[in-house]
Amino acid sequence: MNKGTILFLCRDNSARSQMAEGFARQMAGDNISIFSAGITPDQEVHPMAVEVMAEHGIDISGHRPKAVSALRAGHFDLAVDLCQTLGQEFPMLAGFPPLVCWTVADPAEAVGDLEGQRVAFREAARIIKDLVHDLLNRGYYASFSLYKANIERLIDNLHEGVLAHDLGRKIFFFSKGAERITGLSAVDVIGKNCHDVFVPRLCGENCSFCDGCEPPTFQKKSYSTVAPEIEGQRKELDVTVVPLRDPAGRIQGVVAALADQTAFKEAVRGQKGEDGFAGIIGRTPEMRSLFHQIRDLSVYDVPVNISGETGTGKELVARAIHGESTRRNGPFVPINCGALPEGLVESELFGHVRGSFSGAVRDKKGRFELAHNGTIFLDEVAELPMSTQVKLLRFLQEGVLEKVGSEKQTSVDVRVISATNKNLKKEVAKGTFREDLYYRLNVVPIHLPPLRMRKNDIPLLANYFVRHAAMGARTGNVTITDDAMGLLAEYAWPGNVRELQNIIQFLVIKASGNKITAAHLPPEIQGDGTPLPQKRGRRNKLDTGSVETALAKAGGNKAKAARLLGVGRATLYRFLNDHPDIVADEEI
Repeated sequence: MNKGTILFLCRDNSARSQMAEGFARQMAGDNISIFSAGITPDQEVHPMAVEVMAEHGIDISGHRPKAVSALRAGHFDLAVDLCQTLGQEFPMLAGFPPLVCWTVADPAEAVGDLEGQRVAFREAARIIKDLVHDLLNRGYYASFSLYKANIERLIDNLHEGVLAHDLGRKIFFFSKGAERITGLSAVDVIGKNCHDVFVPRLCGENCSFCDGCEPPTFQKKSYSTVAPEIEGQRKELDVTVVPLRDPAGRIQGVVAALADQTAFKEAVRGQKGEDGFAGIIGRTPEMRSLFHQIRDLSVYDVPVNISGETGTGKELVARAIHGESTRRNGPFVPINCGALPEGLVESELFGHVRGSFSGAVRDKKGRFELAHNGTIFLDEVAELPMSTQVKLLRFLQEGVLEKVGSEKQTSVDVRVISATNKNLKKEVAKGTFREDLYYRLNVVPIHLPPLRMRKNDIPLLANYFVRHAAMGARTGNVTITDDAMGLLAEYAWPGNVRELQNIIQFLVIKASGNKITAAHLPPEIQGDGTPLPQKRGRRNKLDTGSVETALAKAGGNKAKAARLLGVGRATLYRFLNDHPDIVADEEI
Protein backbone atom coordinates (compact mmCIF):
# COMPACT_ATOMS: atom_id res chain seq x y z
CA MET A 1 0.00 0.00 0.00
CA ASN A 2 1.35 3.42 -1.00
CA LYS A 3 2.15 5.83 1.78
CA GLY A 4 -0.18 8.84 2.06
CA THR A 5 1.07 12.45 2.00
CA ILE A 6 -0.27 15.72 3.42
CA LEU A 7 1.08 19.21 2.76
CA PHE A 8 0.35 22.12 5.17
CA LEU A 9 0.64 25.55 3.60
CA CYS A 10 1.10 29.05 4.94
CA ARG A 11 2.63 32.14 3.42
CA ASP A 12 5.77 32.29 5.55
CA ASN A 13 5.80 28.67 6.85
CA SER A 14 7.10 29.86 10.21
CA ALA A 15 4.19 29.34 12.64
CA ARG A 16 0.76 27.91 11.75
CA SER A 17 1.85 25.43 9.05
CA GLN A 18 4.84 24.39 11.17
CA MET A 19 2.60 23.70 14.18
CA ALA A 20 0.21 21.74 11.96
CA GLU A 21 3.12 19.68 10.63
CA GLY A 22 4.25 18.96 14.20
CA PHE A 23 0.84 17.81 15.41
CA ALA A 24 0.24 15.74 12.26
CA ARG A 25 3.59 13.96 12.56
CA GLN A 26 2.71 13.05 16.16
CA MET A 27 -0.77 11.73 15.28
CA ALA A 28 -0.33 10.19 11.83
CA GLY A 29 2.21 7.53 12.61
CA ASP A 30 4.24 5.91 9.84
CA ASN A 31 1.43 5.55 7.27
CA ILE A 32 1.33 9.21 6.25
CA SER A 33 4.21 11.53 5.31
CA ILE A 34 3.77 15.10 6.52
CA PHE A 35 5.25 18.26 4.96
CA SER A 36 4.80 22.01 5.27
CA ALA A 37 5.85 24.88 3.00
CA GLY A 38 5.24 28.53 2.14
CA ILE A 39 5.37 31.03 -0.72
CA THR A 40 7.91 33.31 0.97
CA PRO A 41 9.37 31.22 3.79
CA ASP A 42 11.05 32.96 6.73
CA GLN A 43 14.60 32.20 7.72
CA GLU A 44 13.54 30.22 10.82
CA VAL A 45 10.51 28.88 12.68
CA HIS A 46 8.90 31.49 14.92
CA PRO A 47 10.45 31.06 18.40
CA MET A 48 7.05 31.36 20.09
CA ALA A 49 5.76 28.46 17.94
CA VAL A 50 8.74 26.37 19.09
CA GLU A 51 8.01 27.24 22.73
CA VAL A 52 4.26 26.49 22.58
CA MET A 53 4.74 23.18 20.67
CA ALA A 54 7.24 22.10 23.35
CA GLU A 55 4.41 22.44 25.88
CA HIS A 56 2.65 19.68 23.86
CA GLY A 57 5.75 17.53 23.93
CA ILE A 58 6.64 18.23 20.28
CA ASP A 59 10.06 19.59 19.30
CA ILE A 60 10.04 21.63 16.09
CA SER A 61 13.22 23.58 16.88
CA GLY A 62 15.07 21.70 14.18
CA HIS A 63 12.53 22.51 11.46
CA ARG A 64 13.45 24.95 8.69
CA PRO A 65 10.82 26.84 6.65
CA LYS A 66 10.62 25.54 3.06
CA ALA A 67 9.42 27.00 -0.25
CA VAL A 68 6.43 25.41 -1.93
CA SER A 69 8.12 25.89 -5.32
CA ALA A 70 10.71 23.29 -4.32
CA LEU A 71 8.07 20.59 -3.77
CA ARG A 72 6.37 18.22 -6.21
CA ALA A 73 2.69 19.08 -5.98
CA GLY A 74 1.50 15.89 -7.63
CA HIS A 75 3.18 13.94 -4.86
CA PHE A 76 0.55 14.93 -2.26
CA ASP A 77 -2.84 13.44 -1.48
CA LEU A 78 -4.09 16.57 0.28
CA ALA A 79 -2.98 20.18 0.73
CA VAL A 80 -4.22 22.23 3.73
CA ASP A 81 -4.07 26.02 3.52
CA LEU A 82 -3.91 27.72 6.94
CA CYS A 83 -3.52 31.29 5.60
CA GLN A 84 -6.88 31.59 3.79
CA THR A 85 -5.21 32.08 0.42
CA LEU A 86 -7.24 29.15 -0.99
CA GLY A 87 -4.54 28.39 -3.49
CA GLN A 88 -4.45 31.86 -5.07
CA GLU A 89 -0.81 32.19 -4.08
CA PHE A 90 -0.10 28.53 -4.80
CA PRO A 91 -0.54 28.19 -8.59
CA MET A 92 1.45 24.96 -8.68
CA LEU A 93 -1.40 23.33 -6.73
CA ALA A 94 -4.15 24.25 -9.21
CA GLY A 95 -6.41 21.22 -9.50
CA PHE A 96 -4.10 18.70 -7.80
CA PRO A 97 -4.10 17.70 -5.01
CA PRO A 98 -7.42 18.50 -3.25
CA LEU A 99 -6.96 21.77 -1.38
CA VAL A 100 -8.85 22.68 1.82
CA CYS A 101 -8.72 25.87 3.86
CA TRP A 102 -8.64 26.20 7.64
CA THR A 103 -9.47 29.53 9.29
CA VAL A 104 -6.79 30.09 11.94
CA ALA A 105 -5.87 33.60 13.05
CA ASP A 106 -2.19 34.45 12.70
CA PRO A 107 -0.79 34.49 16.29
CA ALA A 108 2.26 36.43 15.14
CA GLU A 109 0.00 39.43 14.53
CA ALA A 110 -1.24 39.51 18.14
CA VAL A 111 -0.68 42.84 19.87
CA GLY A 112 0.35 43.38 23.45
CA ASP A 113 3.14 42.13 25.65
CA LEU A 114 5.03 38.86 25.40
CA GLU A 115 2.50 36.99 27.52
CA GLY A 116 -0.35 38.21 25.31
CA GLN A 117 1.48 36.84 22.25
CA ARG A 118 2.07 33.57 24.07
CA VAL A 119 -1.67 33.29 24.75
CA ALA A 120 -2.39 33.88 21.03
CA PHE A 121 0.05 31.13 20.02
CA ARG A 122 -1.45 28.72 22.57
CA GLU A 123 -4.94 29.38 21.20
CA ALA A 124 -3.74 28.86 17.62
CA ALA A 125 -2.04 25.62 18.66
CA ARG A 126 -5.22 24.38 20.35
CA ILE A 127 -7.33 25.08 17.24
CA ILE A 128 -4.76 23.51 14.91
CA LYS A 129 -4.42 20.43 17.13
CA ASP A 130 -8.21 19.89 17.09
CA LEU A 131 -8.35 20.36 13.30
CA VAL A 132 -5.48 17.93 12.71
CA HIS A 133 -7.10 15.39 15.07
CA ASP A 134 -10.42 15.59 13.19
CA LEU A 135 -8.66 15.41 9.83
CA LEU A 136 -6.83 12.20 10.72
CA ASN A 137 -9.26 10.49 13.06
CA ARG A 138 -12.73 11.34 11.80
CA GLY A 139 -12.21 10.03 8.27
CA TYR A 140 -11.73 13.40 6.54
CA TYR A 141 -8.24 12.69 5.26
CA ALA A 142 -9.26 9.15 4.27
CA SER A 143 -12.16 10.61 2.24
CA PHE A 144 -9.93 13.13 0.48
CA SER A 145 -7.32 10.47 -0.18
CA LEU A 146 -9.92 8.07 -1.56
CA TYR A 147 -11.43 10.83 -3.70
CA LYS A 148 -8.06 11.66 -5.21
CA ALA A 149 -7.23 7.99 -5.74
CA ASN A 150 -10.58 7.36 -7.48
CA ILE A 151 -10.15 10.39 -9.74
CA GLU A 152 -6.66 9.25 -10.69
CA ARG A 153 -7.89 5.68 -11.22
CA LEU A 154 -10.61 6.99 -13.50
CA ILE A 155 -8.19 9.12 -15.48
CA ASP A 156 -5.63 6.32 -15.67
CA ASN A 157 -8.21 4.03 -17.26
CA LEU A 158 -9.04 6.47 -20.03
CA HIS A 159 -7.74 5.59 -23.48
CA GLU A 160 -6.37 9.13 -23.75
CA GLY A 161 -3.37 10.38 -21.84
CA VAL A 162 -3.75 13.33 -19.46
CA LEU A 163 -1.13 15.73 -18.19
CA ALA A 164 -1.39 18.97 -16.25
CA HIS A 165 1.07 21.78 -15.63
CA ASP A 166 1.11 25.13 -13.83
CA LEU A 167 1.78 28.64 -15.14
CA GLY A 168 5.49 27.92 -15.13
CA ARG A 169 4.94 24.84 -17.34
CA LYS A 170 5.91 22.59 -14.41
CA ILE A 171 4.13 19.24 -14.81
CA PHE A 172 2.27 18.10 -11.69
CA PHE A 173 0.06 15.34 -13.11
CA PHE A 174 0.90 12.64 -15.65
CA SER A 175 -1.57 9.78 -16.12
CA LYS A 176 -0.91 6.15 -17.00
CA GLY A 177 -2.32 6.88 -20.46
CA ALA A 178 0.21 9.67 -20.93
CA GLU A 179 2.94 7.25 -19.86
CA ARG A 180 1.73 4.70 -22.40
CA ILE A 181 1.49 7.18 -25.27
CA THR A 182 4.79 8.97 -24.67
CA GLY A 183 6.84 6.14 -23.23
CA LEU A 184 7.82 8.44 -20.33
CA SER A 185 7.32 7.72 -16.63
CA ALA A 186 5.41 10.07 -14.31
CA VAL A 187 8.29 9.78 -11.86
CA ASP A 188 10.63 11.20 -14.51
CA VAL A 189 8.45 14.13 -15.61
CA ILE A 190 6.58 15.35 -12.50
CA GLY A 191 8.04 18.68 -11.41
CA LYS A 192 9.83 19.29 -14.72
CA ASN A 193 9.20 21.95 -17.36
CA CYS A 194 7.16 20.40 -20.17
CA HIS A 195 9.36 22.14 -22.77
CA ASP A 196 12.33 20.29 -21.30
CA VAL A 197 10.47 16.98 -21.17
CA PHE A 198 9.24 17.11 -24.78
CA VAL A 199 11.93 18.05 -27.27
CA PRO A 200 10.83 19.25 -29.76
CA ARG A 201 7.92 20.84 -27.93
CA LEU A 202 4.72 18.83 -27.90
CA CYS A 203 2.65 22.00 -28.27
CA GLY A 204 4.69 23.35 -31.19
CA GLU A 205 3.49 26.88 -31.87
CA ASN A 206 0.26 26.34 -29.90
CA CYS A 207 1.83 27.11 -26.53
CA SER A 208 -0.03 29.63 -24.36
CA PHE A 209 2.72 29.61 -21.73
CA CYS A 210 5.79 30.46 -23.80
CA ASP A 211 8.52 32.65 -22.34
CA GLY A 212 7.49 36.30 -22.55
CA CYS A 213 3.85 35.49 -23.41
CA GLU A 214 1.02 37.54 -21.99
CA PRO A 215 -1.08 35.72 -19.35
CA PRO A 216 -3.22 33.16 -21.22
CA THR A 217 -6.91 33.93 -21.76
CA PHE A 218 -8.12 30.98 -23.84
CA GLN A 219 -11.15 28.81 -22.98
CA LYS A 220 -10.19 25.64 -24.82
CA LYS A 221 -8.04 24.71 -27.79
CA SER A 222 -7.51 21.64 -29.91
CA TYR A 223 -4.76 20.83 -32.39
CA SER A 224 -2.87 17.96 -33.99
CA THR A 225 0.81 17.39 -33.43
CA VAL A 226 3.55 14.81 -33.72
CA ALA A 227 5.85 13.62 -30.97
CA PRO A 228 8.67 11.13 -30.55
CA GLU A 229 8.02 8.25 -28.18
CA ILE A 230 10.95 7.52 -25.88
CA GLU A 231 12.23 4.77 -28.20
CA GLY A 232 12.03 7.07 -31.22
CA GLN A 233 8.70 5.86 -32.58
CA ARG A 234 6.71 8.61 -34.25
CA LYS A 235 3.36 9.41 -32.65
CA GLU A 236 0.55 11.37 -34.30
CA LEU A 237 -1.52 13.00 -31.56
CA ASP A 238 -4.72 15.02 -31.23
CA VAL A 239 -4.39 17.37 -28.27
CA THR A 240 -7.18 19.14 -26.36
CA VAL A 241 -6.15 21.74 -23.79
CA VAL A 242 -8.43 23.32 -21.16
CA PRO A 243 -7.37 25.87 -18.52
CA LEU A 244 -7.25 25.23 -14.80
CA ARG A 245 -8.73 28.17 -12.88
CA ASP A 246 -8.60 29.30 -9.25
CA PRO A 247 -11.79 30.31 -7.38
CA ALA A 248 -11.44 33.85 -8.77
CA GLY A 249 -11.48 32.50 -12.33
CA ARG A 250 -7.80 33.20 -13.02
CA ILE A 251 -5.91 30.66 -15.11
CA GLN A 252 -3.35 28.82 -12.99
CA GLY A 253 -2.36 26.07 -15.42
CA VAL A 254 -3.77 23.63 -17.96
CA VAL A 255 -4.96 20.07 -18.37
CA ALA A 256 -4.10 18.50 -21.73
CA ALA A 257 -5.68 15.34 -23.13
CA LEU A 258 -3.55 13.36 -25.61
CA ALA A 259 -5.24 11.04 -28.09
CA ASP A 260 -2.95 8.73 -30.06
CA GLN A 261 -4.16 8.77 -33.69
CA THR A 262 -1.11 7.03 -35.18
CA ALA A 263 -2.75 3.67 -35.93
CA PHE A 264 -5.92 5.29 -37.28
CA LYS A 265 -4.08 7.59 -39.65
CA GLU A 266 -1.81 4.79 -40.80
CA ALA A 267 -4.90 2.67 -41.51
CA VAL A 268 -6.48 5.49 -43.52
CA ARG A 269 -3.32 5.90 -45.54
CA GLY A 270 -3.17 2.14 -46.11
CA GLN A 271 -6.81 2.02 -47.19
CA LYS A 272 -6.17 4.77 -49.71
CA GLY A 273 -3.22 2.82 -51.07
CA GLU A 274 -0.97 5.76 -50.27
CA ASP A 275 -0.75 6.94 -53.87
CA GLY A 276 0.49 10.21 -52.48
CA PHE A 277 1.55 12.01 -49.35
CA ALA A 278 1.39 15.75 -48.60
CA GLY A 279 1.01 16.58 -52.30
CA ILE A 280 3.78 14.20 -53.42
CA ILE A 281 2.51 11.52 -55.84
CA GLY A 282 4.01 8.05 -55.97
CA ARG A 283 3.64 4.45 -54.89
CA THR A 284 6.98 2.92 -55.86
CA PRO A 285 9.17 1.54 -53.04
CA GLU A 286 11.45 4.56 -53.37
CA MET A 287 8.56 6.96 -52.80
CA ARG A 288 7.04 4.95 -49.96
CA SER A 289 10.44 5.04 -48.28
CA LEU A 290 10.51 8.80 -48.80
CA PHE A 291 7.08 9.20 -47.18
CA HIS A 292 8.20 7.23 -44.12
CA GLN A 293 11.38 9.32 -43.91
CA ILE A 294 9.37 12.55 -43.97
CA ARG A 295 7.12 11.30 -41.16
CA ASP A 296 10.09 10.19 -39.08
CA LEU A 297 11.78 13.57 -39.58
CA SER A 298 8.75 15.45 -38.32
CA VAL A 299 9.66 14.87 -34.67
CA TYR A 300 13.31 15.87 -35.01
CA ASP A 301 14.02 19.56 -35.43
CA VAL A 302 17.28 19.15 -37.34
CA PRO A 303 18.61 20.56 -40.65
CA VAL A 304 17.73 18.55 -43.76
CA ASN A 305 19.43 18.67 -47.14
CA ILE A 306 17.44 17.51 -50.18
CA SER A 307 19.34 16.57 -53.31
CA GLY A 308 18.01 15.62 -56.71
CA GLU A 309 17.81 16.68 -60.32
CA THR A 310 15.86 19.77 -61.37
CA GLY A 311 12.13 19.13 -61.40
CA THR A 312 12.07 16.19 -58.97
CA GLY A 313 9.97 18.08 -56.40
CA LYS A 314 12.47 19.20 -53.75
CA GLU A 315 10.28 22.08 -52.55
CA LEU A 316 7.28 19.76 -52.23
CA VAL A 317 9.32 17.53 -49.94
CA ALA A 318 10.48 20.52 -47.89
CA ARG A 319 6.87 21.68 -47.49
CA ALA A 320 5.85 18.16 -46.46
CA ILE A 321 8.55 18.03 -43.77
CA HIS A 322 7.40 21.42 -42.46
CA GLY A 323 3.73 20.42 -42.62
CA GLU A 324 4.33 17.26 -40.61
CA SER A 325 6.52 18.93 -37.99
CA THR A 326 5.69 20.71 -34.74
CA ARG A 327 6.41 23.96 -36.63
CA ARG A 328 3.47 23.36 -38.97
CA ASN A 329 1.59 26.41 -37.64
CA GLY A 330 4.61 28.63 -38.21
CA PRO A 331 5.64 30.18 -41.54
CA PHE A 332 7.27 28.28 -44.41
CA VAL A 333 9.59 30.68 -46.25
CA PRO A 334 11.15 29.42 -49.50
CA ILE A 335 13.97 31.26 -51.22
CA ASN A 336 15.86 30.44 -54.41
CA CYS A 337 19.45 31.28 -53.60
CA GLY A 338 20.47 31.06 -57.24
CA ALA A 339 17.95 33.72 -58.28
CA LEU A 340 19.21 36.41 -55.88
CA PRO A 341 21.48 39.19 -57.19
CA GLU A 342 24.90 38.64 -55.63
CA GLY A 343 24.96 42.06 -53.99
CA LEU A 344 21.62 41.53 -52.25
CA VAL A 345 21.96 37.94 -51.01
CA GLU A 346 22.87 38.84 -47.41
CA SER A 347 20.21 41.55 -47.22
CA GLU A 348 17.52 39.18 -48.50
CA LEU A 349 18.51 36.40 -46.10
CA PHE A 350 19.42 38.34 -42.97
CA GLY A 351 17.80 41.76 -43.47
CA HIS A 352 19.31 45.23 -43.29
CA VAL A 353 19.02 48.45 -41.32
CA ARG A 354 18.20 51.84 -42.72
CA GLY A 355 21.15 53.54 -44.40
CA SER A 356 23.29 50.41 -44.59
CA PHE A 357 23.62 50.86 -48.37
CA SER A 358 22.19 52.99 -51.15
CA GLY A 359 18.47 52.41 -51.39
CA ALA A 360 18.14 51.11 -47.83
CA VAL A 361 15.55 53.71 -46.83
CA ARG A 362 14.09 51.63 -44.00
CA ASP A 363 14.84 48.66 -41.81
CA LYS A 364 13.99 45.38 -43.50
CA LYS A 365 13.48 41.91 -42.08
CA GLY A 366 15.33 39.14 -43.87
CA ARG A 367 13.89 35.77 -44.81
CA PHE A 368 15.27 34.17 -41.65
CA GLU A 369 13.39 36.63 -39.43
CA LEU A 370 10.24 36.14 -41.50
CA ALA A 371 10.57 32.40 -40.89
CA HIS A 372 10.80 32.78 -37.08
CA ASN A 373 9.15 29.80 -35.34
CA GLY A 374 8.82 28.12 -38.73
CA THR A 375 10.96 26.72 -41.54
CA ILE A 376 13.18 28.37 -44.13
CA PHE A 377 13.83 26.51 -47.39
CA LEU A 378 17.11 27.40 -49.10
CA ASP A 379 16.80 26.10 -52.67
CA GLU A 380 19.95 25.96 -54.81
CA VAL A 381 22.01 26.48 -51.65
CA ALA A 382 25.21 25.66 -53.58
CA GLU A 383 24.86 29.03 -55.33
CA LEU A 384 25.44 31.05 -52.14
CA PRO A 385 28.61 33.16 -52.25
CA MET A 386 31.36 32.34 -49.76
CA SER A 387 30.75 35.45 -47.62
CA THR A 388 27.11 34.44 -47.13
CA GLN A 389 28.09 30.84 -46.40
CA VAL A 390 30.13 32.13 -43.45
CA LYS A 391 27.11 34.00 -42.03
CA LEU A 392 24.85 31.01 -42.59
CA LEU A 393 27.30 28.73 -40.77
CA ARG A 394 27.38 31.11 -37.80
CA PHE A 395 23.60 31.18 -37.66
CA LEU A 396 23.42 27.37 -37.67
CA GLN A 397 25.96 27.23 -34.85
CA GLU A 398 24.61 30.01 -32.61
CA GLY A 399 21.03 30.71 -33.69
CA VAL A 400 21.74 34.44 -34.04
CA LEU A 401 22.20 36.71 -37.06
CA GLU A 402 23.34 40.24 -37.77
CA LYS A 403 21.48 42.42 -40.23
CA VAL A 404 23.51 44.18 -42.89
CA GLY A 405 24.73 47.46 -41.41
CA SER A 406 23.95 46.47 -37.83
CA GLU A 407 26.14 45.29 -34.96
CA LYS A 408 23.16 44.05 -32.98
CA GLN A 409 22.56 40.32 -32.83
CA THR A 410 19.05 38.97 -33.41
CA SER A 411 17.96 35.56 -32.14
CA VAL A 412 15.78 33.61 -34.56
CA ASP A 413 14.20 30.21 -33.99
CA VAL A 414 13.97 28.57 -37.40
CA ARG A 415 14.51 25.17 -38.96
CA VAL A 416 16.71 25.14 -42.06
CA ILE A 417 15.96 22.86 -44.99
CA SER A 418 18.28 23.19 -47.96
CA ALA A 419 18.22 21.74 -51.46
CA THR A 420 20.52 21.47 -54.43
CA ASN A 421 20.73 19.78 -57.81
CA LYS A 422 24.51 19.70 -57.50
CA ASN A 423 26.75 17.25 -55.68
CA LEU A 424 27.76 19.24 -52.62
CA LYS A 425 30.69 16.94 -51.89
CA LYS A 426 32.11 17.77 -55.30
CA GLU A 427 31.48 21.47 -54.68
CA VAL A 428 33.42 21.14 -51.41
CA ALA A 429 36.28 19.43 -53.27
CA LYS A 430 36.26 22.25 -55.85
CA GLY A 431 36.46 24.84 -53.08
CA THR A 432 33.17 26.54 -53.94
CA PHE A 433 31.31 25.31 -50.85
CA ARG A 434 32.50 25.28 -47.24
CA GLU A 435 33.08 21.84 -45.82
CA ASP A 436 31.94 22.85 -42.30
CA LEU A 437 28.72 24.29 -43.71
CA TYR A 438 28.14 21.11 -45.71
CA TYR A 439 28.19 19.02 -42.53
CA ARG A 440 25.91 21.49 -40.73
CA LEU A 441 23.31 21.41 -43.50
CA ASN A 442 23.59 17.73 -44.31
CA VAL A 443 22.58 16.39 -40.88
CA VAL A 444 19.79 14.41 -42.56
CA PRO A 445 20.27 13.88 -46.32
CA ILE A 446 17.34 13.05 -48.59
CA HIS A 447 17.85 12.12 -52.23
CA LEU A 448 14.98 12.31 -54.69
CA PRO A 449 15.21 9.78 -57.53
CA PRO A 450 14.74 11.08 -61.08
CA LEU A 451 11.48 10.20 -62.81
CA ARG A 452 13.24 7.80 -65.19
CA MET A 453 14.16 5.70 -62.15
CA ARG A 454 10.54 5.41 -60.98
CA LYS A 455 8.75 4.58 -64.21
CA ASN A 456 5.92 2.79 -62.43
CA ASP A 457 4.87 6.16 -61.02
CA ILE A 458 4.55 7.77 -64.45
CA PRO A 459 0.97 6.53 -65.16
CA LEU A 460 -0.08 7.61 -61.66
CA LEU A 461 1.45 11.07 -62.11
CA ALA A 462 0.16 11.47 -65.65
CA ASN A 463 -3.43 10.65 -64.67
CA TYR A 464 -3.19 12.97 -61.65
CA PHE A 465 -1.96 15.86 -63.81
CA VAL A 466 -4.61 15.13 -66.46
CA ARG A 467 -7.41 15.39 -63.91
CA HIS A 468 -6.13 18.67 -62.56
CA ALA A 469 -5.38 20.15 -65.97
CA ALA A 470 -8.81 19.13 -67.25
CA MET A 471 -10.50 20.81 -64.29
CA GLY A 472 -8.48 23.96 -64.90
CA ALA A 473 -9.26 23.98 -68.61
CA ARG A 474 -12.90 22.93 -68.00
CA THR A 475 -12.64 20.31 -70.72
CA GLY A 476 -14.53 17.58 -68.91
CA ASN A 477 -13.21 14.06 -68.37
CA VAL A 478 -9.94 13.40 -70.27
CA THR A 479 -8.13 10.06 -70.45
CA ILE A 480 -4.82 8.86 -71.87
CA THR A 481 -4.92 5.92 -74.25
CA ASP A 482 -2.75 2.90 -73.59
CA ASP A 483 -0.44 3.53 -76.52
CA ALA A 484 0.14 7.12 -75.40
CA MET A 485 0.73 6.02 -71.83
CA GLY A 486 3.22 3.41 -72.99
CA LEU A 487 5.22 6.07 -74.80
CA LEU A 488 5.09 8.36 -71.78
CA ALA A 489 6.41 5.55 -69.61
CA GLU A 490 9.34 4.87 -71.97
CA TYR A 491 10.46 8.49 -72.27
CA ALA A 492 13.58 9.53 -70.31
CA TRP A 493 12.07 12.74 -68.84
CA PRO A 494 15.20 14.89 -68.46
CA GLY A 495 13.03 17.57 -66.84
CA ASN A 496 11.52 15.03 -64.43
CA VAL A 497 8.10 15.53 -62.83
CA ARG A 498 7.96 19.21 -63.75
CA GLU A 499 8.44 18.36 -67.44
CA LEU A 500 5.72 15.70 -67.25
CA GLN A 501 3.30 18.15 -65.65
CA ASN A 502 3.96 20.83 -68.27
CA ILE A 503 3.54 18.38 -71.18
CA ILE A 504 0.28 17.00 -69.75
CA GLN A 505 -1.11 20.53 -69.45
CA PHE A 506 -0.19 21.10 -73.11
CA LEU A 507 -1.72 17.77 -74.19
CA VAL A 508 -5.05 18.43 -72.45
CA ILE A 509 -5.42 21.58 -74.55
CA LYS A 510 -4.03 20.03 -77.75
CA ALA A 511 -6.24 16.96 -77.59
CA SER A 512 -9.41 19.12 -77.69
CA GLY A 513 -11.39 15.99 -76.88
CA ASN A 514 -11.72 13.40 -74.18
CA LYS A 515 -8.71 11.26 -75.19
CA ILE A 516 -4.99 11.87 -75.43
CA THR A 517 -3.53 9.53 -78.04
CA ALA A 518 0.01 8.81 -79.18
CA ALA A 519 -0.55 11.16 -82.12
CA HIS A 520 -0.91 14.09 -79.69
CA LEU A 521 2.48 13.50 -78.07
CA PRO A 522 5.46 15.72 -78.90
CA PRO A 523 7.90 14.27 -81.46
CA GLU A 524 10.63 13.58 -78.90
CA ILE A 525 8.26 11.35 -76.93
CA GLN A 526 6.95 9.61 -80.05
CA GLY A 527 10.52 8.83 -80.99
CA ASP A 528 10.58 11.00 -84.13
CA GLY A 529 12.76 13.67 -82.58
CA THR A 530 15.29 13.30 -79.81
CA PRO A 531 16.00 9.58 -79.57
CA LEU A 532 15.14 7.80 -76.35
CA PRO A 533 17.93 6.05 -74.47
CA GLN A 534 18.01 2.52 -75.87
CA LYS A 535 18.25 -0.55 -73.71
CA ARG A 536 21.32 -2.67 -74.15
CA GLY A 537 20.93 -5.67 -76.41
CA ARG A 538 19.57 -6.05 -79.93
CA ARG A 539 15.90 -5.23 -80.46
CA ASN A 540 13.80 -7.74 -82.39
CA LYS A 541 12.79 -6.37 -85.77
CA LEU A 542 9.02 -6.31 -86.15
CA ASP A 543 7.02 -7.18 -89.22
CA THR A 544 3.31 -7.24 -89.93
CA GLY A 545 2.98 -11.03 -89.86
CA SER A 546 4.75 -11.58 -86.55
CA VAL A 547 2.81 -8.74 -84.91
CA GLU A 548 -0.56 -10.07 -86.13
CA THR A 549 0.34 -13.58 -84.92
CA ALA A 550 1.41 -12.32 -81.50
CA LEU A 551 -1.75 -10.23 -81.14
CA ALA A 552 -3.87 -13.23 -82.02
CA LYS A 553 -2.12 -15.41 -79.43
CA ALA A 554 -2.47 -12.67 -76.83
CA GLY A 555 -6.17 -12.23 -77.52
CA GLY A 556 -5.59 -8.65 -78.63
CA ASN A 557 -3.75 -7.68 -75.44
CA LYS A 558 -0.92 -5.47 -76.64
CA ALA A 559 1.14 -5.77 -73.45
CA LYS A 560 1.09 -9.60 -73.72
CA ALA A 561 1.83 -9.40 -77.44
CA ALA A 562 4.87 -7.20 -76.77
CA ARG A 563 6.20 -9.78 -74.32
CA LEU A 564 5.67 -12.58 -76.91
CA LEU A 565 7.57 -10.51 -79.48
CA GLY A 566 10.37 -9.73 -77.02
CA VAL A 567 10.02 -5.96 -77.34
CA GLY A 568 8.89 -3.12 -75.13
CA ARG A 569 5.28 -1.94 -75.22
CA ALA A 570 6.31 1.45 -76.62
CA THR A 571 8.06 -0.28 -79.53
CA LEU A 572 4.92 -2.24 -80.36
CA TYR A 573 2.74 0.89 -79.98
CA ARG A 574 4.95 2.83 -82.41
CA PHE A 575 4.79 -0.04 -84.91
CA LEU A 576 0.98 -0.15 -84.66
CA ASN A 577 0.78 3.62 -85.15
CA ASP A 578 2.84 3.24 -88.31
CA HIS A 579 0.65 0.33 -89.50
CA PRO A 580 -2.98 1.42 -88.91
CA ASP A 581 -4.20 -1.53 -91.04
CA ILE A 582 -3.37 -3.86 -88.12
CA VAL A 583 -6.38 -3.98 -85.81
CA ALA A 584 -5.78 -4.69 -82.11
CA ASP A 585 -8.50 -5.07 -79.53
CA GLU A 586 -8.66 -2.41 -76.82
CA GLU A 587 -7.17 -3.71 -73.59
CA ILE A 588 -9.48 -3.95 -70.63
